[in-house]
Amino acid sequence: MKKNLSILLLITFYSIYPQDISNNQNLDEVIISSTKLDIPFSRNFRTVKIISSEYIKNSPSTNVLDLLQEVTGIDIRRRGVGGIQGDLYIRGGGFDQTLLLIDGMKMDDVQTGHHTLNMIIPLFLIDRIEIIKGPAARIFGQNAFNGAINIITKETKWEPRNATLQLNELSFGSYSQKNLSITSKISGEKVKSILSFSNNNSKGYRHNTDYNKTNYFIKTTFKNGDQPIHLITSFTENKFGANGFYASPSATEQYEETQASLVGLSTAFKSSKLVLKPKFYWRRGQDEYIYIRDNPSVYRNLHKTNKFSAELSGSYFSNSGVTGFGLDFSMYNVSSNNLGDHKRETLNFFLDHEFKLFNDILVLSPGISVSYFSDMSWHSFPGLDIGIDFISNFKIYGNIGKTYRIPTYTDLYYSDKTTLGNENLLPESAISNELGLKYNKSNMSLSFAFFQRNAKNIIDYVKENEDDLWNAQNIGSLKTKGFELDLKYLFKNKNHLSFGYTNLEDDNYISNINFSRYSINSLKHHVTTNLNLNYLKHLNHTFILKYSERSDNSNYTILDSKIMYKKGLFIYINNIFDEVYSETNLVPMPGRNILIGFSVVID
Repeated sequence: MKKNLSILLLITFYSIYPQDISNNQNLDEVIISSTKLDIPFSRNFRTVKIISSEYIKNSPSTNVLDLLQEVTGIDIRRRGVGGIQGDLYIRGGGFDQTLLLIDGMKMDDVQTGHHTLNMIIPLFLIDRIEIIKGPAARIFGQNAFNGAINIITKETKWEPRNATLQLNELSFGSYSQKNLSITSKISGEKVKSILSFSNNNSKGYRHNTDYNKTNYFIKTTFKNGDQPIHLITSFTENKFGANGFYASPSATEQYEETQASLVGLSTAFKSSKLVLKPKFYWRRGQDEYIYIRDNPSVYRNLHKTNKFSAELSGSYFSNSGVTGFGLDFSMYNVSSNNLGDHKRETLNFFLDHEFKLFNDILVLSPGISVSYFSDMSWHSFPGLDIGIDFISNFKIYGNIGKTYRIPTYTDLYYSDKTTLGNENLLPESAISNELGLKYNKSNMSLSFAFFQRNAKNIIDYVKENEDDLWNAQNIGSLKTKGFELDLKYLFKNKNHLSFGYTNLEDDNYISNINFSRYSINSLKHHVTTNLNLNYLKHLNHTFILKYSERSDNSNYTILDSKIMYKKGLFIYINNIFDEVYSETNLVPMPGRNILIGFSVVID
């Protein structure tokens, strides 16, 4: 680790020391989109991270899973490469406790949070990613136990009668990687569309790790007077060998196919005092798992899930402040040869008001969300945000909130030769709080936060004896605390250096349990460093250094690099140090590998 850090520090020193600080560059204020309010980032008194389209373009990452690993406090535990499969964690916790949204539409899967990232769309279609850390149930409902991630997709410009066809990416790399992306843009006076196709495939970096990933995406905007109506459709299919991904490292012949579909319709009605945002959408998921790839008759699972949702959220502006409100109704169903057939309806209502006091020095934002689950009764999520803005460029904030996570259908009903679900599970719950500060200048930004979460009724699969079945149980409470630091510094010619560090501690419940399948193994120390350099006029070079140390003291350091000629050519090197490591379930990740190609972003 010391050697690796020294190399990066030398690169950093050489690249930025001769440069003068530019006085006319600014870290732009951005807008956080949510079902609650649209609040400028600098006025939003929560820990929020924005991944911009410019950052995405320069990043060495080739998919959203890899990109999110560049954010401190986010733990993506990948199985394999290419964004095929991984689990999402924010500040510890579990993969069922983080909500993913696409254009504000909630992509939760009632079968299991293990499928959260199946819906991920290609990077070239993403305008920005908004990450809210900490309790977000008051804004988004029960799945946002530890936070939420909202992916905002791109839109084309209004142009009279214009149609284009664009090659977005063509690249080749190690392990017979081949990536192809094509986009068409169509625009008229009253309608505009983005249509895209992408395919990523590889023979795999070891036995039975081949993959083939395909995405079809259409986003159309209709203009009804001054009223835009957005229609989004997306379909993603993953087919991959899953050597050791699930049961055990010895299960080398596993195979899986997943599908994720989305159709959504949204618009906004605006006046001087009122904004209303209706949304209607359908999300479908399908997962086929085969224990022995060439012999499905030995063991096979097929799960199909559907979610139909209608939402209405809005903001009302008055002399006393801004009131946010919303109502959403969802119907879920699952059909499975293992879980059976089940249905669930949910109803969620939230109300939030922002008070500004003492000439806007003090901001208070109390609120509550109330949810009804047809099979889990009523639950409520109260919370409070506080912000103090008494010094220019410097802000102090705090928040406290209650959050829930009801059991998935896998928790309740899954069974096989080694595992048994539990129909009597109780929801997980937690009280989370946070205290932080933000400092922003034209060439530097700094944020620091302490956080704590006291959770009850944590769900895990446990057993007393080695030969027993894994049984889903509410095993007790878990206290998590930590702190987080993010620093970004701008140099001349838009060179910048960013540094992030998260420290996390869990009071591990495992000491009272003989065997635990999902024992807490959080990122105890998590370091992310991004160095972005611009050579001459058209050459950009990015280094990403990630250090991860888990609760079990395992650790690894990964250095990635991307050199990009701004006309489109690039070379990407992953795991430059050729580190031997795994992120979950003892699945070994690949060593040093290279990708070379051509890419162009959508204007």
